Amino acid sequence: MRLRRAGSGSDAAFDGAWWPRSHDLAAELPELVAALDTLGVRVERFTYPEQAWTPIERKVAVSGRTVRTGAFRSMDPALVSLTVDGDRRLDLLVVPPEADALTGVRALRLAAGQREESGTPERVLATAGSWSRPEVVVPITGVRAG
Repeated sequence: MRLRRAGSGSDAAFDGAWWPRSHDLAAELPELVAALDTLGVRVERFTYPEQAWTPIERKVAVSGRTVRTGAFRSMDPALVSLTVDGDRRLDLLVVPPEADALTGVRALRLAAGQREESGTPERVLATAGSWSRPEVVVPITGVRAG
């Protein structure tokens, strides 16, 4: 999980990115909340696109407190929204759990650094995955043609 730095463009399409390990919110949400707690961000509500996640209870106990959740059909499947610190809203780009390591790391960096409204979730994820991957050449020894 990465958040944009304070003072970066306020017109950004989202406030950071999250790369969960699965689509299982019961497993992933506590880890996200704990990571944000270490940054001094207190999550009170978590909303998510219904079609992108396994369902979760409407109230989840996390770190000794309750986080309310809500699923919506109309949300962008590449985003989740959090209400934090009373009334502030954070929108996070969700890097698909099945993304390869290089794409995932690039998406986290791009999302945390993006400053333009044109940095849509789809564009950031496409850019993160579009760079060519390094080619590794492994010499084969002891094999003869024939």
